[in-house]
Amino acid sequence: MTLKYLHTMVRVKNLETSMAFYELLGLKETKRYDNESGRFSLIFMAPEGQEECPVELTYNWDGDDELPSDSRHFGHLAYEVDDIYAVCQKLQDAGVIINRPPRDGHMAFVRSPDNISIELLQKGESLAPAEPWASMENTGHW
Repeated sequence: MTLKYLHTMVRVKNLETSMAFYELLGLKETKRYDNESGRFSLIFMAPEGQEECPVELTYNWDGDDELPSDSRHFGHLAYEVDDIYAVCQKLQDAGVIINRPPRDGHMAFVRSPDNISIELLQKGESLAPAEPWASMENTGHW
């Protein structure tokens, strides 16, 4: 039996806001499927050069009020980054809350506009602890 990873799906409430968040992380739209009769859109986004590892954003045109307010049960998406401090600074400058700062120079967590937990991991060895991250407290949960 052969198993091949296809994608991870998350439901989103506001397509534009969610796409902007994933673009800020460095993902690009790779494929889109709009279903007129079903009144939904599927937008696949992936890091450049890694189109085989997409996130599928599922958007219901008529809204989705039943989405949970806390998607912690989902688990998380994880992405490796070249410089965790630079990525966290970029996200923070754009108004994203760093829920678990990279105090250890290795791992951070943020949340998407739809409350999906995103883990960021430093590529290779951990960076040396640095401020403001080393003394920054957690915000909320991840």
